[in-house]
Amino acid sequence: MASAYRSYVAVGDSFTEGVGDDTPDGGVRGWADLVAVGLALASPEPVTYANLAIRGLKITPIVGSQLDAGIALGPELISINGGGNDIMRPRVSVAAITDQLLGAVERATESGSHVLLVSGANPTRHIPLGRLVESRGNQFARGIRERLPMQNTTFVDNWADEELTELRYWSADRLHLGPLGHERVAANVLAALGVELPDDWSAGAAAFEHSQRTAAYWREYVLPWIGRRITGRSSGDGRLPKIATLQRVEVPPAR
Repeated sequence: MASAYRSYVAVGDSFTEGVGDDTPDGGVRGWADLVAVGLALASPEPVTYANLAIRGLKITPIVGSQLDAGIALGPELISINGGGNDIMRPRVSVAAITDQLLGAVERATESGSHVLLVSGANPTRHIPLGRLVESRGNQFARGIRERLPMQNTTFVDNWADEELTELRYWSADRLHLGPLGHERVAANVLAALGVELPDDWSAGAAAFEHSQRTAAYWREYVLPWIGRRITGRSSGDGRLPKIATLQRVEVPPAR
């Protein structure tokens, strides 16, 4: 089916920014970029895209100033994800972040956009304190599902995608999806929208080759993450959105 959406804005945190799916120029790609390409491939008209997501953000700025900026662009389609950083904090009200997220969905639909409510994938089988995080993530997911369906909203439940829990879909830090994981999420999203694409539409990413969790893994990934939590810092401090305004999506040449 051809895409009905000619403009798309993504809001969220590192999951939506594309962290873990590195590009040769030092940037990141990610599932939302791939969805934009998929929409463009399926559309007879040009498609524009903005990605306002910033790594490290908790739910409040995502559904506040970031969503405000997204709505102001007037997109036909807007994807919303958030809460993943909140459930990893020492203390969190899962009910409160659920209310914030679904309130944001209502606000976005009232603006006239169709909303993609996209849950993050489940990294907890491979990270320290995974059982605690999974318990909170399951509670968060249940709270969302219990209040669906919502008007003019498409829900993509990546948390429930058991295949995405396999380590091959994750990046070196085991917390963010790798290229293969981002491609699977993009495929989940496009399928939920009813967009049919050829099998070779994406870049054909390979599974990430993981080593054992050694002392080097803890030094490079876990301890800096803990340090930021203790000091109240974020990996996104000082960062700007990678695509702050609607830009025309360039369709890659046929292979």
